[in-house]
Amino acid sequence: MEEPADINADLSEHVVVDTANMQWQSSPSGTVWRKPLYREGGEFGPVTSIVKYDAGGKFRTHSHPEGEEILVLSGEFCDDHGRYPAGTYLLNPDGTQHAPYSDQGCELFVRLRQYDGADRKQVRIDTHSGEWHPGVMQGLSVLPLYSQSNYPENIALVRWQPETYFHEHVHPGGEEILVLEGKFEDEHGEYSQGTWIRGPHMSKHKPYSKEGCLIYVKVGGLPTS
Repeated sequence: MEEPADINADLSEHVVVDTANMQWQSSPSGTVWRKPLYREGGEFGPVTSIVKYDAGGKFRTHSHPEGEEILVLSGEFCDDHGRYPAGTYLLNPDGTQHAPYSDQGCELFVRLRQYDGADRKQVRIDTHSGEWHPGVMQGLSVLPLYSQSNYPENIALVRWQPETYFHEHVHPGGEEILVLEGKFEDEHGEYSQGTWIRGPHMSKHKPYSKEGCLIYVKVGGLPTS
């Protein structure tokens, strides 16, 4: 089988992808489909994707070197450790393994092989019942998903109320955003539901939302040189 090509592998570039207009691609499972947003080093390198399980879709038991991150977007995702409805956030550390499947079908946001370190904590959060905190300015609410003091990433859901405007700021270690609801905006463009954005180390912008939105945000973790 031909090795899959790299996609958006230059981490110094600013990338915007409208996943709603992408075509699904097959996976080795045959019952699981994907829209690759970032891939480097072929099938077994780091990858970020939107993933769809058909009803009854499954993968064989496998491990996750350098970890796995999942946000369940719709349906119900399952493995031999539990069942995870839409809104569930999972981070499985380096070396963990499972046999994933979905009885009813589901869609996921997945990041693979981007969380090295066997001492990372395992995280399972039902974001529908999670504790939201006031953001750094009025109009923003934050649901923390993952952070660990000895690693550079900070991951959260952020809800923007309509007509919320943030000051210009810089992102050491970069920033990744997936728009989950509504419309997110900045001086560079407008980003509807399903848009994935990656800003490199020291990227800056002045974000806002006129209609309100919910976004997944990961800051830090991209190369700094």
